[in-house]
Amino acid sequence: QVQLVESGGGLVQPGGSLRLSCAASGSTLNINAMGWYRQALGKQRELVAAITSAGTTNYADSVKGRFTISRDNAKNTVYLQMVSLKPEDTAIYYCVAGPLLAEYPYWGQGSQVTVSS
Repeated sequence: QVQLVESGGGLVQPGGSLRLSCAASGSTLNINAMGWYRQALGKQRELVAAITSAGTTNYADSVKGRFTISRDNAKNTVYLQMVSLKPEDTAIYYCVAGPLLAEYPYWGQGSQVTVSS
């Protein structure tokens, strides 16, 4: 089993920045891809960004140029740097991990990000 522990969410004003972190522990040898999903109230869950252990990334069109995903393989930790935040970025952000991009059997508990003045 793999455990994912997230940190870094909170309340920020529009235009502000936040960084989310997610540390994986347990049986991490089979973890290749890590990333972030988000779910806003009343909306479907969507993939925000993902990264492989080799550094291949993908992003949702809505966050390109504003969010950056990075990873420390030695620490089994993934980060999501978010800048120029908008109210529509408000959501619960979930850390995910799995063997392949788009295959994530492991999910974190979720971290609330609220962008509001």
